[in-house]
Amino acid sequence: MKIGLVLAQPPGYSETFFNAKIQGLQAHGFEVTLFCQTSPNHFSLCEIKTFPGKPKNPLLLMLSFFKVGISLLPYGKRIFKWYRLENNIGRIEFITKLYLNAPLLKADLDWLHFGFGTMALGRESLAQVIGAKMAVSFRGFDIGIYPIKHPNCYQKLWEYLDQLHVISNDLHQLAIKEGLPSTIPVVKITPAIDINFFKPEQKIPQEPSSPLKLISVGRLHWKKGFEETMRALKIVKEQGYEFTYTIIGEGDQYERIAYAAYEFGFLEQVRFLGKLSREEVKKEVEAAEIYIQYSIQEGFCNAVLEAQALGKLCIVSDAEGLPENVLDEQTGWVVPKLQPELLAKKIIALSRLSEERKQPVRTDAIDRVRQTFTLEKQQQEFVDFYKN
Repeated sequence: MKIGLVLAQPPGYSETFFNAKIQGLQAHGFEVTLFCQTSPNHFSLCEIKTFPGKPKNPLLLMLSFFKVGISLLPYGKRIFKWYRLENNIGRIEFITKLYLNAPLLKADLDWLHFGFGTMALGRESLAQVIGAKMAVSFRGFDIGIYPIKHPNCYQKLWEYLDQLHVISNDLHQLAIKEGLPSTIPVVKITPAIDINFFKPEQKIPQEPSSPLKLISVGRLHWKKGFEETMRALKIVKEQGYEFTYTIIGEGDQYERIAYAAYEFGFLEQVRFLGKLSREEVKKEVEAAEIYIQYSIQEGFCNAVLEAQALGKLCIVSDAEGLPENVLDEQTGWVVPKLQPELLAKKIIALSRLSEERKQPVRTDAIDRVRQTFTLEKQQQEFVDFYKN
């Protein structure tokens, strides 16, 4: 079976989800091809076909158009079929779409799978044109944020979609609100982690650290809720509790988040470590006591799975997939989003919690991740996704 996976770029070393998926499919005899905007030298798991670019030099652009046009000559039937399906499009716009999507138009596939929902927009009928089935994956941004700015953006997608992949039940419900027909099969396959790597190597302290060691891992982006976390920590500090807070990740909101810590009077207690290797991430998370993921919007979050696998006490918001990731009062604690006073209250409560109460939560978190969120389980689920 031939699978075409459309992504913006090949997955990096740390992007376990796509790398594991590709490796699992190949191990079961599937042929996987990536279709991306770029093709860096470091990726070698499977063949990569890149979409044509738009050179700024007019002469180079004309030459590229000519080369692509020549390569499409044997695919006249597909071009004509696509033009008929895109019956409300102008000729110049259609020619541009032909140029930009030439690798897909020439592909021989059983399944064309768009790794993110927004990547299927404008290409909804392409799978039908090339005689393939169409699948789309919805993660947090695709269905939780994008439709707010672009109402009804997926109405055409529903007409051509053969199967939908979601990473949480909540995202499935959001898709239904956006008009997903009940006739389209939906399969939930959650993220997974390397449980052989993310396992406790250090003995977990039996007494609370002083100051309390807190940590978060994620892009410095508004949806990660770092500003709300800072407001909660302001309350924690005012209540007389000492802490250090480590943030791992990069993003364009660094100055905003750092200024919030400065204005609240504890910038010196916050460590911004930027992007780290997974080995460094593991070391930092193991050194902390409480992991915080107080996101405003979150599809699922691998970092939370990793923290649970390392036996950390996890506090998360109730955004999208997080309540499925962490079971409240069983493998961690779920706090309503955008209510920093409740987050502060929970942090303080955990700092007072006895070791007898903490240990069962740690144990249940580790056991659940090791049983439910393994790469092997995820790989088999994707094999079944295409076969069924």
